[in-house]
Amino acid sequence: MKFGYTIIYVSDVKSTMDFYEKAFGFQTKFLDESNRYGELETGTTALAFVAESMAVANGCEITQNTLQAPAAGIEIAFVSDDVQGSYAHALEAGCVPVKSPETKPWGQVVAYVRDMNGVLVEICSTIG
Repeated sequence: MKFGYTIIYVSDVKSTMDFYEKAFGFQTKFLDESNRYGELETGTTALAFVAESMAVANGCEITQNTLQAPAAGIEIAFVSDDVQGSYAHALEAGCVPVKSPETKPWGQVVAYVRDMNGVLVEICSTIG
């Protein structure tokens, strides 16, 4: 078995994908014709977005991601060679600041933002 996807349910897949391109530089890998499912070009593990309505169609119950509520108990993390610059760029693109970049005791630089849907995003350097 291998880890293949992180899938986030959102209210507007196309707008979210456009936001991630603007905020983090990821290009669209796939967007279905109904705009209810899309994947970003992120390497070997896919980051995908699915319309919230699909959760019900798939027989799942979800809590909606929203900026008005606390972030869900999960985050996605993007590794950057320039955490400070990537953090500033994400804020300029509309991300909400959570925690500015700081160096952890193990040497990793870590920052946190929330995306347009309220999803918690870590921007970090590599460890070691």
